Amino acid sequence: MELAGFSLEILTILFCIAVVAGLIDTLAGGGGLIVLPALILTGIPPHYALGTNKLQGSMGTATATIMMLRKRRVHPQEVRTLMIAAFLGSVLGTVAVQFVDTDILSFVIPLVLTCIAIYFLFSPQPIQGGKAVLSERSYQRFAVPAIGWYDGMFGPGTGSFFALAGVSLRGLGLIDATAVAKTLNFATNIASLFVFLLAGKIVWVVGLLMMVGQMLGAWAGSHVLFTINPKYLRLLVVAMCTGMMIRYVFYS
Repeated sequence: MELAGFSLEILTILFCIAVVAGLIDTLAGGGGLIVLPALILTGIPPHYALGTNKLQGSMGTATATIMMLRKRRVHPQEVRTLMIAAFLGSVLGTVAVQFVDTDILSFVIPLVLTCIAIYFLFSPQPIQGGKAVLSERSYQRFAVPAIGWYDGMFGPGTGSFFALAGVSLRGLGLIDATAVAKTLNFATNIASLFVFLLAGKIVWVVGLLMMVGQMLGAWAGSHVLFTINPKYLRLLVVAMCTGMMIRYVFYS
């Protein structure tokens, strides 16, 4: 049985991967490191894989942002300017990637994902901030748009980068930096998704199915938040990402 050119088995696997990604994102972050390779392995062209990844991932960041606002971890007036900067950076990055040749992307994406996986494995977990390294204006004008641009071009690890920047560059504590990172990641996802929508580079059946999986995974993650060691999840993410990338490079 097939649906929109995809077998039921492939769709089931992608749905399960989305559930795992939603769970991992809730507990430790980095779910995108397994979603994007999985999409590429199914034969979806790189540009469409990036667009579909944005569609399915937008649900998770939207849910996280709503939760942060409801719990008053962030206030709209405090993050509005940062979200605009992140949005614009992501738009520029997503527009830029439309002009990158598919063959080049097929080579670059595995390379970037491998580098991010290594960073994700060995990067120290920031605990608390200190003195701000950048002024608020410089942070808004340079750091946030730069991370937004990366999210538009590729995406995986963006939330972790925003959180790390909040701690190391703004001097925020980890909890506050993570809360702000969720809202900025939502802005970059929506911006990138908008561009991919205009470009028509989204596989809707896959994206919508994986959105549901992301929701279920996030829900499950919220219920086991304190029972799983995030370090083990990081190892799982890196292992899955690396394994899929090796398989992709070998068979391509």
